Amino acid sequence: MGPILKQAPHSDPAMSSDKEIINELQKIRELLTPKPAPPVPPPPKGIAAEFKAFLSNYKVLGLAVAFILGVYLGGLVQALVTDLILPAIGIPLSSIGNLSTYTVTFSKQNFQIGGFLIALITFIIVAFVIFLIVKIANHYKIQ
Repeated sequence: MGPILKQAPHSDPAMSSDKEIINELQKIRELLTPKPAPPVPPPPKGIAAEFKAFLSNYKVLGLAVAFILGVYLGGLVQALVTDLILPAIGIPLSSIGNLSTYTVTFSKQNFQIGGFLIALITFIIVAFVIFLIVKIANHYKIQ
């Protein structure tokens, strides 16, 4: 019989395999541990810097542009309704006359519903246009 070689305890294949597994598990734990949040930058100093940060943080410029465009879009839709759509509606309803001055009398009270009808038609058109804009933006994933 030849000489019997004994392995040192640290060279046991099962032990080295266990250590490798433990090392890999520690690496996985490190990767899964959330990183601490970066420190919050100090607030800007001076009124100009604070104002610039305000405009940047709250996107005031974009809000102002959207508001201005909304005002002019409302005016455009209002003109569309009063100048084009209402006369087209008035053709079959010629017995009513001008829809914007349409009144209904009930119990000696005059209800001027023409202005309300114009506002209602305008609202429906604006809501539909906004619906289409949002639908298109969602389709193209525009935020």
